Amino acid sequence: MDDAYSVQTTAADTSEADGLERLMALKDADTFCVADGWGDMKGGADGLFDHDTRLLSRLVMTVGQARPSRLSSGVSQDNVFFTCHSTNRPLPPMGGRSAPAGVLHIERRRFVWDRRLFERVRIENHGIEDVLLPLAFDFGADFADIFQVRGTFRDKRGTLETPTHDGRRVTFRYRGLDDVERVSCLAFSEPPARLTGSRAEFMFSLPMGKRMDLYVECAADSCSPPDEARFRLNAVQARLAMRIRRRRGASVRGPRSPRFNDWLDQSRADVALLTTDLPTGPYPYAGVPWFSTPFGRDGIITAWQMLWLDPSLAKGVLTYLAKRQATEVSAFQDSAPGKIMHETRGGEMSALGEVPFGLYYGGVDTTCLFVALAGAYARRTGDLETIRALWPNLIAATRWMTDYGDANGDGLISYQRGADTGLSNQGWKDSEDSIFHADGRFPKGPIALLEVQGYAYSAWQAMADLSLQLDEQGQAEWAARAESTRQLVEDRFWMEDEGFYAIALDGDGAQCRAIGSNAGHLLFTGLPSRERALRVAKRMLSAEFRSGWGIRTLATGQARFNPISYHDGSVWPHDTAMAAAGMARYGERRAVALLLGEIYAAAASFNLRLPELFCGFERMPGEAPIAYPVACLPQAWAAGSVFLMLQAALGVKVDAIEGVVEIDDPVLPSGIDRLNVTNLQVGDGVVDLAFQQLGNHTVVMPRRREGKVSVRSLG
Repeated sequence: MDDAYSVQTTAADTSEADGLERLMALKDADTFCVADGWGDMKGGADGLFDHDTRLLSRLVMTVGQARPSRLSSGVSQDNVFFTCHSTNRPLPPMGGRSAPAGVLHIERRRFVWDRRLFERVRIENHGIEDVLLPLAFDFGADFADIFQVRGTFRDKRGTLETPTHDGRRVTFRYRGLDDVERVSCLAFSEPPARLTGSRAEFMFSLPMGKRMDLYVECAADSCSPPDEARFRLNAVQARLAMRIRRRRGASVRGPRSPRFNDWLDQSRADVALLTTDLPTGPYPYAGVPWFSTPFGRDGIITAWQMLWLDPSLAKGVLTYLAKRQATEVSAFQDSAPGKIMHETRGGEMSALGEVPFGLYYGGVDTTCLFVALAGAYARRTGDLETIRALWPNLIAATRWMTDYGDANGDGLISYQRGADTGLSNQGWKDSEDSIFHADGRFPKGPIALLEVQGYAYSAWQAMADLSLQLDEQGQAEWAARAESTRQLVEDRFWMEDEGFYAIALDGDGAQCRAIGSNAGHLLFTGLPSRERALRVAKRMLSAEFRSGWGIRTLATGQARFNPISYHDGSVWPHDTAMAAAGMARYGERRAVALLLGEIYAAAASFNLRLPELFCGFERMPGEAPIAYPVACLPQAWAAGSVFLMLQAALGVKVDAIEGVVEIDDPVLPSGIDRLNVTNLQVGDGVVDLAFQQLGNHTVVMPRRREGKVSVRSLG
């Protein structure tokens, strides 16, 4: 076997110049592509992936034995096309004098559709002489599992066969240790002058003033010969499918705010890009490149962020997760009857059980969030038919909460991983150092996280409401459990001397007295008393938490605070959004507008695409936020954050069961004097809302109204 195909590269090999914040991502369903600004894949964090396997690990184009000089590159606003514009460096002499630099315009345009990468290389000669053009591609396929790419070591692999080629096509094959043969192919529209298993060399004669096109395809099976017709037809289909996903539900626009609208458009496009239409309905995958798969927690929170505008995501998420609800106890999978899935994976390592994530349940919060989202979805849509179909799953989930989630029998939901292969921390802050005591010590388990108790409180409240709507028994019991949870949290997590809540209780019931953003999620659920909620909000709005770009996950001065860490001082947009929405529940709408402005400023520094997280350094005048080096970009709940924060700022609550839209003391973001919400579905009715700044107040005026919808202003 050629050594060129046996070299395994990982994300650690991605150069600093090509950090993840600079990589360009395309996605369709379970296939995604990550490349650098030239469109090249070098086998670090990049490549073409399908179902968690890298089908193409290397694809580097050279013109005249050199990389072109890049002029510009980027992904279209609808996230369908990547385009790189470049020009040639001086070409080597070919029987005459060489062509000078800058006479060729080179465009690489690509998209992903139907498990295929489509690319068109278009070269136009703007020189005053004909050009003899040497063009080459170096390529390879390592069939690495996504966990290998992330850096997980494997001491054994399957068999990577020597590539085969026939004229204009190269086929790669790998037989994994799971005895599954995985195949990919790379094909060109023109036969190369020389083709091997790792390189295609072309020699084109390009007259002055003329252009030429070369089409390239890579697929997870045998390749059809690429050509212009296939490229155009599939491009139209990809763009139409994306348009449908982007236009689901209501829209929000600022009629005199083009830059703000661009952010809304980019965020909506990122949610659409990450959403895969599964048989159970649309599901927002967590993020590219590491988490392009269904995650329970991420899917639920993204669906909740979008719920007021597009309830179809929530329905799709609930239906999918219900079908993957655990039915048995497994320490390896961290599963127990009724528990809701944390993540699912499709690669070789998951299939073999080298990692537990083929179908993994190690999230302590997901089951509570599942029940809570069902309640919110029912209120938002009035779709009791779906809730009735999910009722057995909701009952099973609540039984998990009482029989397995309450590991200590103290009425609190806690976790302790079942096997060493699982996640050591199982809330949304799941890095191994994210939960600790005030002195930095790690707590013994089982651990009861603060925010999870809030989710449980919301779940019990949801069950009480749903049982009433469905005329099912148990309404009083669910309501009593909600109140019991509320009282337990207030009694056991509150730290009067700090004016704040502990992030967790350890296995002995002792408080983990670190000061973290977990309390913002508790506010989101509405559990705290008003007096305590306002004290928490005041502290979270102080310089301890606010970096100027949003809210840090951990307050400055705490043990283990590190603004470059994953969870111990960084800023996560979704975390800031949850805290802002929580503050809004207690009337702090101007705080929401403030935080929304900070997140908007951060987004502007990231080309209006919010990453999964960024570093928590203090904002300095004239400087941009500092990127976290391996953050997912795009990431679903980062993209959805703006919509949750807008809902919180505008004070919008949609209750389709009652047929009413409530507007409570709306506040517009700084610099935005008008905002329109159009095509807001309320049961069988539709309403448009126009928000406008008048002096120191924001007023709302219903516009188009169809069906039985009332709009009620509360403040």
